[in-house]
Amino acid sequence: MRVLHVITGLGVGGAEQQLRLLLRHLPVTCEVVTLTNPGSVAAGLAADGVRVHHLGMTGNRDLSALPRLVRLVRRGGYDVVHTHLYRACLYGRIAARLAGVRAVVATEHSLGDSQMEGRALGTGVRALYLAGERLGRTTVAVSPTVADRLKRWGVPAPRIEVVPNGIDAARFRFDAERRARTRRELGLPAEAFVVGGVGRLAPGKRFDVLVGALALLPGDVRLLLVGAGPEEGALRAAARRAGVAGRVLFAGERPAVPDGTPGPALPSLLAAMDLFASPSPEEAFGLAAVEALAAGLPVRYVSCPAIEDLPPGAAKGTERVECAPESFARAVTDVRARGALPREPADAAHHYCVTRSAARLMGVYAAAVARPTPAGASSR
Repeated sequence: MRVLHVITGLGVGGAEQQLRLLLRHLPVTCEVVTLTNPGSVAAGLAADGVRVHHLGMTGNRDLSALPRLVRLVRRGGYDVVHTHLYRACLYGRIAARLAGVRAVVATEHSLGDSQMEGRALGTGVRALYLAGERLGRTTVAVSPTVADRLKRWGVPAPRIEVVPNGIDAARFRFDAERRARTRRELGLPAEAFVVGGVGRLAPGKRFDVLVGALALLPGDVRLLLVGAGPEEGALRAAARRAGVAGRVLFAGERPAVPDGTPGPALPSLLAAMDLFASPSPEEAFGLAAVEALAAGLPVRYVSCPAIEDLPPGAAKGTERVECAPESFARAVTDVRARGALPREPADAAHHYCVTRSAARLMGVYAAAVARPTPAGASSR
């Protein structure tokens, strides 16, 4: 089986890194086409031996990209076209159908209640999404929560399959030596209590709440933010105004899977933390929280379907809090008062094993390829 994955860009992000990890575990021949931004994840894929095509799309309305994508799909002789993220889902589904590929699968990574990939969910966005969705065969939701949102939008339930994001739990297992080394590299005092946040530095992630919480906590508490994005300048300014600039460390984008990027990778940064905090009020999955659980960290979050969809007792060490500085400050104080606990991975880390996710996705591919299309009928 030959599968072409079409994605909007390959900068460091949850969907992009999840794609790279999945491709390491899918027992089929895969290639990737990125519409824009062949960033560090593209380099990582190439290092893994995956062929990456860059379409060179210049903007959302660059319609000249469509015939280029159609030609690429036709030349490749792919059995399945699998699209990821809003723009790629729209262009990829159209291109696949024009190229004669009927087995079209799309993964919905980022559908929230009020936004998708940072764009507000107005009637125009929804109408365009649903029009494109009809050109595929299956829409994969990364959580039951996202599946429910898709149904409310009007996607027929039989067209939806849930394939949760996966992690390589062994990569995140806590190591005390790695913790000490990473703290030294970052200049973090050995005795400091480190609160960590991971994700794109964008307004919707609400990392400003953690900066506000830090100002309410003792001076030996540090905030370690892992990620990059347009909000970094505003967060630095907020830290200066709050008088905590010297206690906030911006680590930049750090991949979960090594790709040659200098500096500690995400597993090492999680080892350096004492508490993982996720103040985002709207998530489609919450992959970073699951990775934190694999690292044995206590997790305090505002929204995390990956945790909330788990069986009872599978996410010990987690607690939902309000999206407010005072709430996170209290959570930090409470966790710290309990003292250090053994850094053992939570059951959730095994529940979201990437090999299980890859096996489920292979089932989706097999069903999409096997489904007959009557002459003169649409694939719907």
